[in-house]
Amino acid sequence: MINEKDYSVIRIKDLKVFAHHGVLPEETEEGQDFYVCVEAYQDISSAAVLDELVLTTDYGEMCKHIEGFLKNNTYKLIETAAFELCKDILLKYSLIDSVVVELKKPSAPIGLPLDYVSVVKKMSRHKAYLSLGSNMEDRDSHIRAAIEELDAEPATNVIRVSSISETLPYGYEEQPKFLNCAVEVSTLLSPKDLLVFAQGIEQKHGRVREMKWGPRTLDIDIVFYDDLVYGDGSLQIPHTDMQNRYFVLKPLSEIAPGYRHPLLNRTTMQLLFELEEKSGIKGET
Repeated sequence: MINEKDYSVIRIKDLKVFAHHGVLPEETEEGQDFYVCVEAYQDISSAAVLDELVLTTDYGEMCKHIEGFLKNNTYKLIETAAFELCKDILLKYSLIDSVVVELKKPSAPIGLPLDYVSVVKKMSRHKAYLSLGSNMEDRDSHIRAAIEELDAEPATNVIRVSSISETLPYGYEEQPKFLNCAVEVSTLLSPKDLLVFAQGIEQKHGRVREMKWGPRTLDIDIVFYDDLVYGDGSLQIPHTDMQNRYFVLKPLSEIAPGYRHPLLNRTTMQLLFELEEKSGIKGET
């Protein structure tokens, strides 16, 4: 039997909302009608089998929430309104994996006949795996606090956390041992925004970048982000050296043994076995 999610789409078509969005003063002061179309994708397998509303998204309640969001907020651009509505829906409804919002503006002040002007925005949840490490001060406290701070951000929720283990330093060996763990997060942030967020947590914990592979109060690396392959001067996904780092692979294989490296085409567990075979040492590097 193949265990696959039964994805479905909840469609809301042309929900009429009177709201105050627009560049012109009269648009924000007087208001106008907008029409909202939503496609919300989610796994409905449990709801379909058990026939229980609590296992799916209540589209009636969602319509009221969308109306309230557009009425209670004012944006100059419908591009911004559509973007913020997508984010709000995903933050509000945890069962929805991705959402498409079309925001229609039939009374757009362009002086020409038309049915409407609209903006379409799609937003999805993303799965990312992070590697956390510390070898300065209270190592355990730094790591546990960082996990809490990751989860406290509304756009990033911690799903799984590996055990925390002590490992030998990598690259530069004349320094104290590290504590390391791996974390799976569900995030609405882009890879670059997730990097900035993670670096902000590092800085909060006194991270100073003075020496490559040197001691640090806290290190947070993005190892995987969905199946993305991406690189620029500040970020490489997947992490370029993760396959050679026991302190990354060991905790990662604990929470995601079957996760497949998009370039090396091997799972984290396979990569761990290969590294152990090559190094001849288990549990120490």
